[in-house]
Amino acid sequence: MSTQHIRCAGFAGAVDAYARDGADLWFLSMISNQQSIRALWARLLKGEPAVISDDALMGGRYCALAPQARANCRFYTARLPVSGATHAMLVPSAALYASEGRDFLLLARADAEAPALHYRFLSRRIDLPLHPSWTDWVWRRGLDAGEIRPLDAHGIHAWRCVPDVEALQAALGRALRGHRIPVPAEELANAA
Repeated sequence: MSTQHIRCAGFAGAVDAYARDGADLWFLSMISNQQSIRALWARLLKGEPAVISDDALMGGRYCALAPQARANCRFYTARLPVSGATHAMLVPSAALYASEGRDFLLLARADAEAPALHYRFLSRRIDLPLHPSWTDWVWRRGLDAGEIRPLDAHGIHAWRCVPDVEALQAALGRALRGHRIPVPAEELANAA
């Protein structure tokens, strides 16, 4: 994995992970000196464009913090003791499990984690009861319906999720009637 760099208004840092959708930056993890980190954070929150590239000095693609992320995000920093550098992460509230909005952002270390993570986030945000055994079906259905979109990411796997509860409810009913997903055993026992 090559090192990426971010530049904005004369400040720069090394990027170890990001997630973007076109020019909208949804997540950023970077390392630099404390002054550069704070300046980059302030510039991104103001909506100023930055450049992410694989070269520290030139080239790259312009991006700006996504408006939804800019409106409500968390900024975490930690000083790295050996180097004296600062590690920072800009995380939109939509990527936090406890956030209240229906739309959400999935950030995973591996693709294999995504279906279970999606199930947890989705179950928390909608009133429709979902059984854990339907996790893979709900994930595939979301991808096929365009409700889950993979983002351009580096150092992390990311998806933007915009659930359509009415469409999910209709698809779930069809899948249960067509025996494409199992009826939970405890429901069968209660029905008898």
